[in-house]
Amino acid sequence: MFAYIVRRVLATIPVMAFVALFVFSLLYVAPGDPAAVIAGDQATPEDVERIRASLGLDRPFLIRFGEWVWRILQGDLGVSIFTNLPVSTMIQQRIEPTLSLMIITLILAVSVAIPMGVIAAWKQGTVVDRTVMGFAVLGFSVPVFVVGYVLAYIFALELDWVPVQGYTPIKQGFFPWFQNLILPAVALGTVYIALIARITRATMLEVLQQDYIRTARAKGAGQRSILFLHALKNAAVPVVTVIGIGIALLIGGAVVTESVFAIPGLGRLTVDAILRRDYPVIQGVVLLFSFVYVLVNLLIDLLYTILDPRIRY
Repeated sequence: MFAYIVRRVLATIPVMAFVALFVFSLLYVAPGDPAAVIAGDQATPEDVERIRASLGLDRPFLIRFGEWVWRILQGDLGVSIFTNLPVSTMIQQRIEPTLSLMIITLILAVSVAIPMGVIAAWKQGTVVDRTVMGFAVLGFSVPVFVVGYVLAYIFALELDWVPVQGYTPIKQGFFPWFQNLILPAVALGTVYIALIARITRATMLEVLQQDYIRTARAKGAGQRSILFLHALKNAAVPVVTVIGIGIALLIGGAVVTESVFAIPGLGRLTVDAILRRDYPVIQGVVLLFSFVYVLVNLLIDLLYTILDPRIRY
């Protein structure tokens, strides 16, 4: 067990090294001269050279990359070109809304999607099953921003149940904080719920055909016990896998969702940085998102050993 954990942790090091190389290379693979793009059309050659020097474009790639990695290891993500604020400070100012949105969405999606998938498998071929699968197809087909606008129009504008846009910090009260996030969480979680529900149903259908399920029924076990204790436990590994993979959907969808609902989180920060060609901010946020995704997948790998002790690779 300990050796497996050590191997999985060590395996993340080359992954993060490759991610860091890719993120740093964004500055160099961008079309045109990044310094000239940032400086604008009215900039003088001196302005362009000054920006090029501040970005390190006048020095060899490997030297600049090594210095950048060394600063990251010390917690320095650089300084924004436009605000002159440390990137780490800007991320700290924006991380609460994004983290809150992702946590609520994750809790909502898992608590809704897994029971949906289990019930759909139990009621295979019935109206319930077809309804769940219809929702899953619809959830994959409709873009997040469309769901967001529809929800905002119905529940915020027409019914006036929740605020249309904005964010209230949790320190100002749980209910105002939750009111601002429930619609974005539902909009962002729609595709996530559809994904988890489909995988849960497919895995449960396979497990429910196994001999030990028939044995449990023969022994008089209740339907709820069979579904949630026997079948779901043995179907947990694929479901947990898709939950971990789906974190990428949350990260990507947060950018769109925060723009639709005007939430001042990391998604909005990323969009603003891209529009202004603020490369240090782009690099810092992308690196943070990548690290979170790698960390989540590491935790999922370690969780496998709890769900299925046979897994040791």
